[in-house]
Amino acid sequence: MNEFPNIYIGYDPKEYSAYNVLVESILDHCSIPVNIIPIKENHMRAINFYRRHYTISNGQKQDALDGRPFSTAFSFSRFLVPFLSRHSGYSIFMDCDMLVRADIAEIFDYANTSDFSINAERKAIYCVHHTYNPPNGTKMDNQKQEQYSRKNWSSFVLWDCSHPQHQMLTLDDVNTKTGWWLHNFQWLKDEQIGMLPQEWNWLDGHSPDNLEAKNVHFTRGGPWFEGWKPAQRSDAKYALEWQQLYDQLSVEESLGKERKIKWEKTYVR
Repeated sequence: MNEFPNIYIGYDPKEYSAYNVLVESILDHCSIPVNIIPIKENHMRAINFYRRHYTISNGQKQDALDGRPFSTAFSFSRFLVPFLSRHSGYSIFMDCDMLVRADIAEIFDYANTSDFSINAERKAIYCVHHTYNPPNGTKMDNQKQEQYSRKNWSSFVLWDCSHPQHQMLTLDDVNTKTGWWLHNFQWLKDEQIGMLPQEWNWLDGHSPDNLEAKNVHFTRGGPWFEGWKPAQRSDAKYALEWQQLYDQLSVEESLGKERKIKWEKTYVR
């Protein structure tokens, strides 16, 4: 690999703390240099990659195409990854409500070793093939989440951005196709969707309690939301790890502010 791999994280201003903790958890465990890039809606609009329209009713975003609700600022912009990567190399996309507990370089290694036998068809993406829809249609921040097949498949994806089938996905598709079409990867054949181990998108409140997570996905909200409660033993364990990392970052930020105040008192007249 000639360049350091890209990890794109969906960024939502409501989950600023979640994003920062996720970034730190990636760096704490990663054995190789990586580029970590937030997918921020205003940035995507500034470069004219993202032009999708929506309305807001009672604080709830609704897609202008079909009126369906969506819960995060990156619900659709996640599908810009092949374009942001210039249709070259492997890139990861992940939601910001996650906590990485293992070396994410393993995912890039997985693509290089898993299915390139003589008779295997090259995969366009890799993801965990969940068969789960959350029972509650409203998230912790009171945002409705749309139910659809392959729910959560698109929340952690290894993209082979140079795969020729991604040429069938256009910027217009990202901006005009329905959420169902995009989240079900309708430009791909089923056999082009490779499988990742479940521990790389471990869903709180659903994934097996005895399965050691490598990447925790707080699908029901997370410990950064007031009122969040664990649904099983492992949820509490991983939430505590998240909180400890958050506290560590908060202490460092506080010390930085103290130093800044001292510098200002000393040097700023």
